[in-house]
Amino acid sequence: MRVLGIETSCDETSAAVVERDGDSITLSGLTIWSQDVHRIFGGVVPELASRAHLTAIEPVVEDALRQAGVTLPDIDAIAVTRGPGLLGALLVGVTWAKTIAWRENLPLIGVHHLEGHLFAPTLESHDVTPPFTALLVSGGHTMLLDVPAWGTYRLLGQTRDDAAGEAFDKVGSLLGLDYPAGAAIEKLAATGNAKRFVFPRPLLKEGLDFSFSGLKTAVLRAVQKSEDLDRDRADIARGFQDAAIDVLVSKTMHAADEFDRDLIVLGGGVACNKALANAMRAARQPRRTAVASPRLNTDNAAMIAAAGSWRLARGERDGTELEARDALPLPGLISSSEVSA
Repeated sequence: MRVLGIETSCDETSAAVVERDGDSITLSGLTIWSQDVHRIFGGVVPELASRAHLTAIEPVVEDALRQAGVTLPDIDAIAVTRGPGLLGALLVGVTWAKTIAWRENLPLIGVHHLEGHLFAPTLESHDVTPPFTALLVSGGHTMLLDVPAWGTYRLLGQTRDDAAGEAFDKVGSLLGLDYPAGAAIEKLAATGNAKRFVFPRPLLKEGLDFSFSGLKTAVLRAVQKSEDLDRDRADIARGFQDAAIDVLVSKTMHAADEFDRDLIVLGGGVACNKALANAMRAARQPRRTAVASPRLNTDNAAMIAAAGSWRLARGERDGTELEARDALPLPGLISSSEVSA
């Protein structure tokens, strides 16, 4: 089955072609076009994002097909992000996918953005299969899941306020860094002194939920008290990153131990942070941590096509009634009592 994936949930316009043979998924072509205009405003402007998607979607799809060496008549199905995300941005992708599916008489499936992140590592490691513990960390989400099987997701914890990626961006702004700030903070923290600024670890010993607002406030106070921010910037970045990673890793380890999972899947934009991935691997030895490459951890259509191909193989289909949703629960969510650990 050859699936064309479409992703327009935020400020990346992306298209990809994957081929599914049984349980094996192979990436044939992937194009991601990022919208740099939002750097001017220090955050994503929804109206500008939607307009940019309208301009970019056709050439982006054409480039992904070219990379795969195919044309639309060679495609067997279309998968598209239906939510969550910016509604106007999602509408561009969903409307395009519905139109092409109708015109070409192709099966269509709407995919949950976060389920796509769960499937991202499968594009590079075919042995990434449930059961596993998953930590999804991005600009909009921080979610800890137990995954006993594909399509069955037990929610263990989530953020009570800021998402991890949002906290990185806000701290970056406090430190005078450009948006998005995740990569800049990581680079800066690598040169910082870990002992100068030791920030609180919110909710570290309190269940599996997350909170980053207090950590962000602690950084704000450190910046305000600094008499020389140029001197302190790297040390503050290191203190913040160490605190955030400590919480993320500790709670993930606790969840994996609770359900006796040998595999951890780390996904989402913040998973591009090498310090986080390395800390997760170090804490989990000799057990395994699966992290997709940065290109597949940021918002991309390959993960959407991968998740969509799995649902299409199960016989699932959407029709012209498919709608974009800015808020959308993860499909297959269960309570802890519904499936034994």
